[in-house]
Amino acid sequence: MRLLLQTRVLNRASVAALISALACYPRLLLWPNHPGPIWYLEATILLCGIMLWSFVFAWHTACTNRPVFLLKLESRTFVLVTVIGAVIAGGIHLWLDPSLRSKMPEEYPADLKSWLASLLFSLALTQLFLVLAPFDLFARTLRNARLAAALTALFGAFVLAMKLNLVTTPIPPWLLVALLVGRAVMAYLAVSFYLRGGVFLVWWWTFLFDARLLPDLPGHH
Repeated sequence: MRLLLQTRVLNRASVAALISALACYPRLLLWPNHPGPIWYLEATILLCGIMLWSFVFAWHTACTNRPVFLLKLESRTFVLVTVIGAVIAGGIHLWLDPSLRSKMPEEYPADLKSWLASLLFSLALTQLFLVLAPFDLFARTLRNARLAAALTALFGAFVLAMKLNLVTTPIPPWLLVALLVGRAVMAYLAVSFYLRGGVFLVWWWTFLFDARLLPDLPGHH
């Protein structure tokens, strides 16, 4: 808690949370039937973002001896992540997306504008909530990076299971298992990249994953 309440940590977390909230704004504008005013949703993201980014800035370097933002990535690591990301994104695009699109059409962007808004939301909040903050919280609590990575993967699968439970269209068991296992594997890989290359490498991985949707957008065939 001492690190979490340092002025330096809170200042960095506040700036990062403000940027995250601004990056989420386009996605909120395109959200049909949003549950509250945009300003309220933005304020909620800002406050939650300050807490989540505080976990990152207070504990990541202290627990892993790795920087949060690594400005100079090793070319070997960057190429490895790019290849892995392209292969996984291509496989999901070919084998899972066609089935998921019919079950959860709202999860897929209809045009380039909605794709960009979704990408910004993923970079600004989704990875922070599902990967960065949970891992650093688990790492600080357990003092074991491998166990923290495993729990982060399970947390990602748990959040997805809660989301799938709200889907009204029946999901075949094989697809459900594939989604949950896939989410756990993706979260574990994201943590591995986080440890190797910091937040920037996780963001690059996220971009590669979301880029699989571009060929299906109008005007991009």
